[in-house]
This record gives sequence, structure tokens and C-alpha cells, in this order.
Amino acid sequence: MKTRLLIAPLVAAALLAAAVIATPGAGAAAKACSGSKLVVWAGEEPGGGTAGSVYYRIEFTNLSNKACTLFGFPIVSALNLQGKQVGAPAIHGPGKKVKAVTLKSGGSASAQLQIVDALNYSPNECKPTWAASLRIGIPGGTGTKVAPLAFQTCKLTSAQILTVGAVTTS
Repeated sequence: MKTRLLIAPLVAAALLAAAVIATPGAGAAAKACSGSKLVVWAGEEPGGGTAGSVYYRIEFTNLSNKACTLFGFPIVSALNLQGKQVGAPAIHGPGKKVKAVTLKSGGSASAQLQIVDALNYSPNECKPTWAASLRIGIPGGTGTKVAPLAFQTCKLTSAQILTVGAVTTS
């Protein structure tokens, strides 16, 4: 009788474990987001200007039917009309602790982008030019996206125009 009492809970536990393993996605972490499954755009933050710079929000929206995860800082570069990189890529800004952000289907996350006014630099330090868009690398994921955004930037990489924050929930 004691043997049956000991075996019954073990059988129940094994059946429960089998059910959990057979359930798709049960306890599984969402995979890293892929650029092919996201829409990415950049828009000005409401009231997002300070003396000498403007703040933008880079928005990532999951268009797939499965959850995915973003983590860290997007890689951001200015592009000219020909799609070539202009100036230095964005540096990481100070701020909130970096956390993984899981995007459900249709969910969004964002990162803040600061663009310093190129006219803060002397023409010799900067070589002012126009950017037509941003190339944005998916933070903690794969691929890049191009978001249209016209702004004045610097050809010289010694002038730091772009600073980006870590991805956070929108």
C-alpha cells in the first residue's frame, strides 16, 4: 500500500511535466527580434528640444504573430541621399538600466535619440551636410532598418552629433 502511495504522486508529476513540455512555447523565452518582422520609424518627441539639440523617439513595432525580444542600444547612423553613412555613428547615452523588452504581436518599444545641432561646431570641425535618413540596427536582434529623417549633420566623424538611449517599453 505504501508503494502505491509513493508511486501515484510520481506518476502525476511525470504527466504534468509531459503536458508542459508538449505545450508550444510554455516557459520558453521569446527569440530576439528580426528587422524583417519589425516596422521602425523615428519621430520628434513632443517638447523634445533643448538649446543646441532635438530629441527623437525611435519606435520598434512587432508585426509578426510571435513575441520577440529587444535588448540594449540600437546602432544608429546618419545616411545621405545615396544611402552612404555620413559622420560618426551614435554613441550610447546615459540613463536607465538596460533591460530586455519583450514585444508581443503588435507591441512596441522605443529608444530616445538626441541629435545635436551641427551648427554648434565650427565649419572646420564639422563640415556640415544633410542627412536624409537613419540606419537603425535592431537592439539585441538581427538586421537593420532605414527610417527617413532629414537633418543637418557633420561629415567629419570627430564631431559627435548622435546619442542614443537603450530600448524601453513605449
